[in-house]
Amino acid sequence: MAKTLPLTRPGWDLVLDPAGNLVLADPDTSIAQDVASAIRTFLGECWFDVGLGLPYWQSILGKRPPSSLVIAKIRQAAFTVAEVASVTVTALRLVDRQLTGTVIVTATFNSQPVTVTF
Repeated sequence: MAKTLPLTRPGWDLVLDPAGNLVLADPDTSIAQDVASAIRTFLGECWFDVGLGLPYWQSILGKRPPSSLVIAKIRQAAFTVAEVASVTVTALRLVDRQLTGTVIVTATFNSQPVTVTF
């Protein structure tokens, strides 16, 4: 499993321990954060793989797409995280160009679901 640096909320900034060293996230936090990052990525934003991300500008924001399309794209992005075994999207809302919802992810190494709120 890949190591992930935990990021603070709401600033999405790095975390340091009392000695000033970077902290590594536990496995559940790593999965949740990696899925959140995949969902927050705009299609074409990653210069190393422009196929990653959701088509926010192309198909979601300002377009009012069917929720089934958005859910499918969120699930597709979540499955780009190697350890993800299952994905369930709930409480999806798009209000004033702000997409919110909950993604429940089960990892291959853990049968307990991890919840990602975005």
